[in-house]
Amino acid sequence: MTTPQYSESSITVLKGLEPVKERPGMYTRTESPTHICQEVIDNAADEALGGFATQIDVEIHADGSLSVRDNGRGIPIGLHPAENVPVVELVFTRLHAGGKFNKKDGGSAYAFSGGLHGVGVSVTNALSTRLEVTVKREGKIWRIVFAGGDVVEPLSEIGKCAAKDSGTEVRVWPDGKYFESPNYSIAELERLLRAKAVLLPGVTVSLTRPVKGEAGPQTQTWHYPDGLKGYLADLISEAQEAVPVFASENYISTGHDSDFTAGEGAAFALTWLEDGVCNSESYVNLIPTPLGGTHEAGLKQAVFGAVNNFINHHNLLPRGVKVQSDDVFGRVAFVLSARVLDPQFQGQTKDKLTNRDALKLVAAVSGDPLELWLNQNVEAGKKIAELAIRQAQARMRSVKKIEKKKGSGVAVLPGKLTDCESEDIRENELFLVEGDSAGGSAKLARDKATQAILPLRGKVLNSFEVHPDQLFGNAEIHDISVAIGVDPHGAGDNPDLSGLRYGKIAILSDADVDGSHIQVLLLTLFYRHFPKLVSDGHIYVAQPPLFRVDVNAQGKNKPARKIYALDQAELDGILERLQKEGLSENKYAISRFKGLGEMNPDQLKDTTMHPDTRRLLQVQIPDGALEETHGIFVKLMGKGEAAARRAWMEAEGDTAQVDI
Repeated sequence: MTTPQYSESSITVLKGLEPVKERPGMYTRTESPTHICQEVIDNAADEALGGFATQIDVEIHADGSLSVRDNGRGIPIGLHPAENVPVVELVFTRLHAGGKFNKKDGGSAYAFSGGLHGVGVSVTNALSTRLEVTVKREGKIWRIVFAGGDVVEPLSEIGKCAAKDSGTEVRVWPDGKYFESPNYSIAELERLLRAKAVLLPGVTVSLTRPVKGEAGPQTQTWHYPDGLKGYLADLISEAQEAVPVFASENYISTGHDSDFTAGEGAAFALTWLEDGVCNSESYVNLIPTPLGGTHEAGLKQAVFGAVNNFINHHNLLPRGVKVQSDDVFGRVAFVLSARVLDPQFQGQTKDKLTNRDALKLVAAVSGDPLELWLNQNVEAGKKIAELAIRQAQARMRSVKKIEKKKGSGVAVLPGKLTDCESEDIRENELFLVEGDSAGGSAKLARDKATQAILPLRGKVLNSFEVHPDQLFGNAEIHDISVAIGVDPHGAGDNPDLSGLRYGKIAILSDADVDGSHIQVLLLTLFYRHFPKLVSDGHIYVAQPPLFRVDVNAQGKNKPARKIYALDQAELDGILERLQKEGLSENKYAISRFKGLGEMNPDQLKDTTMHPDTRRLLQVQIPDGALEETHGIFVKLMGKGEAAARRAWMEAEGDTAQVDI
């Protein structure tokens, strides 16, 4: 195998439009050709935004091509003074060539535009098998044709037109090999063109396309005399408004701040919804920004400031409640159109605005008219304040609930919890221990790195028929929930387990009747109110021994032994084995543990807590046994099931192994 050579010739230089063809995803969205055609539509819209065009017509042709026609000034066809190439050719063949630079010194063709990098239509050209440009300008009609980004028909005059007749038509044949699907997104085109009509007063926008089953093409036309207010009404048609739509459609920023250029600013329409989806859209220089950005943050700041001032002025805030920005803006549906002299976007697809000064700009021009409207419409203002305060109260209740039951800080966790050092739930274990004395032994027996101890005083409440809202009236249940970091939930719920603090939660009780009762009460709690922990295998039952057999030493080769027995049956087996070894009864002694507290820490560690020597049973519900399991819990733990329990004990009592 030859080693690849790394030399001067290994370096490849991509020229012209080659970078676009090599990595199209860096310059456009490649799921469909819609976005490269949007670049052409944006150029026509920039002519209208500058006040030079009143009509934008888009047509999808039967051969799969798309054309965009406007009645603007027409792209210049003369030679560029520095490049000595026709400007129309330069715009479509050179990255970073366009008429949207030099804005601050007045040398730009557009004061406000969506373009900023100068790579838009050149990307369209690079990813098309053919692109035709027809320009009407100064009484003449010019045409130039490209293929794959290269000129195949140089610029030439093809006819005459009226001196007042001007504009540009671009027809694009996208190259299917660069896109996942060759089809245009009609819904996206409709949304884009409708928005252009909304944001460009007096401009008519149309889309013509072939429709299956119809003889001729279908044309849709958008023209919004009511501007943003009418458009927002369409967006929220099915939602219930809490207050009438408020609109401010002047972009003037003069007088707000000397840093802003005349004409910069924002127009917006907004309302608050009682229910329904808060459909909102934002634009910068007519470019849709689905991911929002700093202009949306500016509107949010202005809305919060105006509403907060209104609440304070009218003294509407209840004691102890503090309204935050999200409380006010959470139910707002809006359409925002910002005009920014030099927009900076996140990526060429322009989904998100990143100008920091845009936040200050939009906040400055939006706050005053909104505050004035609130004080002129006091009833609407009070309704908005009520929605915000209600949201703030709900948020504060939620925060308190989480802090009380789910926090990881020392002040929130139960004081009697002895926590472990590790935060990795794959190795963390929590032992729920019966009684304080047993808890003391368990604390000394544990591995403090991974094992936590929570002592429980007395018997836990039978929670089988307790409503979830009443659970935390019981201190032990409250402490268990706080310690494990999971809220109670029902069988059909999808609880948030991100706060779970332990991978294993083990019930550790005495090996007698009372210990078994405590086990059942805790299992009832987990089965009824924490079923997700059971189904995910987080619940365990530790099995401490009931008996200890001390075997005397048998000479030098057989030292003294301690053998532990889980129950009477296991003890019988041990004794039988000792007898087979030839040991008489005076060679060993049997002792019975009255409870965990009687064990010293070493014994508890060896028999019950050390992973290598303990017995730990995972609690599971067998497949297909859900109904049977539920029936058993109802019979054993239901308050109205005394008769059923009595009948069961009468029938099955002789099979019970009772330690009396």
